[in-house]
Amino acid sequence: RESPPSELGVASPSPPNHTMAAQSGEVTESVLPTAEETAPAAAEKKGPSTKEKVCKFLDSNSFLLGAVFVILLAAIAPGARYYFAADVTASWLAVIYIFVMSGLSLKTEELVKALKNYKFNFAVQFFNMCVVTLIVYGVAELLAGSNSLNRDLADGMVICAALPMTVNMVIVLTKSSGGDEAAAVFNAALGNLLGVFLTPAWILILLGESADIDFGAVVLKLFYRVLVPLAVGQILQFYFPSVKDYVKAHKKNFKKSQEFALVFIVYMTFCKTFEDGVEAWWGDILAVMAVQCALLVVLKGVSWGYMALLFRDQPKLRIMGFYGGVHKTVAMGIPLLNAIYDGDNRLGMYTLPLLIWHPAQLVIGTYLSPRLAKWVEETEKRLGIVPTDDDAPKPADGAVDADDIELANGEALGVEDTGTTERLVIEGYGD
Repeated sequence: RESPPSELGVASPSPPNHTMAAQSGEVTESVLPTAEETAPAAAEKKGPSTKEKVCKFLDSNSFLLGAVFVILLAAIAPGARYYFAADVTASWLAVIYIFVMSGLSLKTEELVKALKNYKFNFAVQFFNMCVVTLIVYGVAELLAGSNSLNRDLADGMVICAALPMTVNMVIVLTKSSGGDEAAAVFNAALGNLLGVFLTPAWILILLGESADIDFGAVVLKLFYRVLVPLAVGQILQFYFPSVKDYVKAHKKNFKKSQEFALVFIVYMTFCKTFEDGVEAWWGDILAVMAVQCALLVVLKGVSWGYMALLFRDQPKLRIMGFYGGVHKTVAMGIPLLNAIYDGDNRLGMYTLPLLIWHPAQLVIGTYLSPRLAKWVEETEKRLGIVPTDDDAPKPADGAVDADDIELANGEALGVEDTGTTERLVIEGYGD
C-alpha cells in the first residue's frame, strides 16, 4: 500500500468532493458526484415541458379535434365537397380502405380460442347489441314523440346504440383496469364481425320507415363496400405475411391514415348536410349532447349491475363486460353509416350522436381505470383468487417451485423439516 501524502510530510487537503471513511481498520475513499454529473440526473427527473404536453395532447386527441375542425369548416364552406369528388373519395375509396385495414387487423383466430367461455361472450354481446339498443330506442322515441328533440338526432342516437363495441379502446381500458384481456380481444373481434350484419338489421327494424331505407340497395352496398374489403383484408393477413408484417412495422402510420380517412368522411358528410340545410338548431345539439352523456352514465351503471348479477365472483370478467357492454365504435361506425346512407342529407345528423358518445366513453373509462384496477386487486384478495401464471411474478434465477418439478422416473418427492428451513428431497437427485 502506497503511503498517503500526509505520511511523507506533504500537506494535502482533502478534495471537496471526496470523503474518507474507516472500515475494518482500512482507509477507503468514496467519490461524491460533481455538479456536472448530477445535472443530467436532475434533468431526467424533470417532468415533460409544456410543449411536450401540448404535443402529446394533440396527438392523443387528434381524431376528436380533427372532427370538430372539419365540422366547423364544412359549416363555413360546404361547397368544398365538389373539389374532392366526395361521391368517389369519401363514399367509396375511404370506406373501402378502412375496411381492408380492419380485415388486416381483425384477429379472427382469437374467436376460436375463446369460444369455451360462451356464456360470458353471449352475455356481453347481448347487452351491447340488444339491451343498449332497445333502451336508447325507447328514450329516443320518447324525446322525439314529445317534440323535445329533433327527429333526425333521435334516430342518430338509435343508430349509435346499434353499433358494436370499440376494439382498441375496450382492450386497452380492460387491461389497464385489471380485467380479462383475452376476453376483451375476443369480444371486440366478435362484436365488430357481428356488427356488420346486426347494425343494418337493427336500423331496418327500428328505423325502416322514418329512415327511408331501400333494403336491397343497402345489402348490395354493404357487400361491395364492407364485406368484400373485410374479406380482402383477411386474405392479406393469412396468405400474404409480408404485407401483414409491413403493416405491423408501420402500425402507427397506418393508424393515423385510417384516422385521416375517418375525418375526411366526417368532413364530406357534414359538407352535404350543411349544403342541403339543417333543420336542427343549437338547442337540439346541446340537448342531444346532454342526453347522450346521461345515457352513457346510466347504461354503465346498468352494465355494472348486470355483470355483478351474472358473474359475481369473477371480477376480471366483470371489468371486461363493464366496458364492452356499453362502448360503441366510431372506426367502424362512420364508414358503415356512410355505406348505408350514402347520398342522404341527414347523414350528418345521424353521425353527430356517435361523435358525442365516443369521446365521452373514453373520458369516463380513463377516470375509472385506476380505481377499478384497485377494486379488482382487493376483490381477488377477498375471494382468495390466486393470480394466473401470466399475472404471477416469475421466480428469480435459480429459484424452484415444488409444484413445477416433474420427475422423470416417478421417484418419491418429500420434504424434510430441519427446524428453520425445509429441504426439498428428491431421491436420486439430491437436494
